[in-house]
Amino acid sequence: MAKAGKLKILYGEGDAEAQAPTAEAFEKAGHAVEKVIGRKALEAALGKTAFDLVVLGPTLSRNDRHHLPYIVKKTHEQTSVLVMHADGSRHPYVDACTDTGTSIEMVLARIEGMKIAGMMPGAAAAAAGR
Repeated sequence: MAKAGKLKILYGEGDAEAQAPTAEAFEKAGHAVEKVIGRKALEAALGKTAFDLVVLGPTLSRNDRHHLPYIVKKTHEQTSVLVMHADGSRHPYVDACTDTGTSIEMVLARIEGMKIAGMMPGAAAAAAGR
């Protein structure tokens, strides 16, 4: 696969200190990251603009990590959802998940392996109506 394109990522956590190093790694990988803390902030950001990927971090509550994927898909059906620290394989609205303790390198590899429209030029052009 060719090098992943720059993604527009909405990254939600429950703790700003835990969010900082992961957000920095996403940015170093070439992605544009909007950081939000808490469920309400994430929902507000979704209402303002579309994202290629929404990452739900491990410091969000288990309840938020379970319910927010529904909200993401209801708001923007084409947006991909990655849940960290979860078993999303049984969740119909989660596109990918990572286990507890997964390294940032593995998270980035997981993102690159996802089929996200922003990473595939042909899909992105089709989505834009070109």
